Amino acid sequence: MERRKIIAGNWKMNMTPRQAVALCAELKDLVKTQEADVVYCVPAVDIVPVVEAVKGTNVEVGAENMYFESKGAYTGEISAEMLVDAGVKYVIIGHSERRDYFKEDDALLNKKVKKAFEAGLTPILCCGETLEQRETGVTMDWIRLQIKSDLVGITAQQVSSMVIAYEPIWAIGTGKTATTEQAQEVCKGIRDCIAEMYDNATAEAVRIQYGGSVNAGNAADLFAQPDIDGGLVGGASLKADFGKIVNYK
Repeated sequence: MERRKIIAGNWKMNMTPRQAVALCAELKDLVKTQEADVVYCVPAVDIVPVVEAVKGTNVEVGAENMYFESKGAYTGEISAEMLVDAGVKYVIIGHSERRDYFKEDDALLNKKVKKAFEAGLTPILCCGETLEQRETGVTMDWIRLQIKSDLVGITAQQVSSMVIAYEPIWAIGTGKTATTEQAQEVCKGIRDCIAEMYDNATAEAVRIQYGGSVNAGNAADLFAQPDIDGGLVGGASLKADFGKIVNYK
């Protein structure tokens, strides 16, 4: 089956609301495409103005994080229901920066994936290995463990509709990119893992992105691989180059 590409910008902790609206205006005509889904995953404070700024365009809005409870005494957290009501369609779960800096473990991330589906959000679930793990040859073991742990209790139908983002931690923001072969190998390994956990139809349906120093120069080669269905783009999503990545062909 032909999977539709999905190219998402992860803005991280960048862009004030005013800057965010200006960036949306700058990118509006550059990211027009019929060929792929385009998503801006933006800081929480930017969500409402960005949802407004992209109305009538081909862009959907995603959040960078959420909590797994619907409401309550969780000061500083944001619920899936709040995101949906604000116009959000996607949410990044388990980015390596959340796993590392904020000590989010797989049990927590599994709760977040379940909650995202319950609320009607599409999770973009991140996985990836450190340089040490790659050099010691445990990349696929580690990523399979992440995927299996994060998807406990998730149905085949749900997995078919979600996005998985492979981001080698050693390539995020470093300027180093996994080779096309390395990226394809791991994305295929993720698809094989999903086939083992569920079935071939589910594995064929799930969209798998590559992330890690994706830029206008390497996007076409990466996205041409049979198991890479687009990208989760960091720094390059904050400038005009994002238009070239979206229109990579």
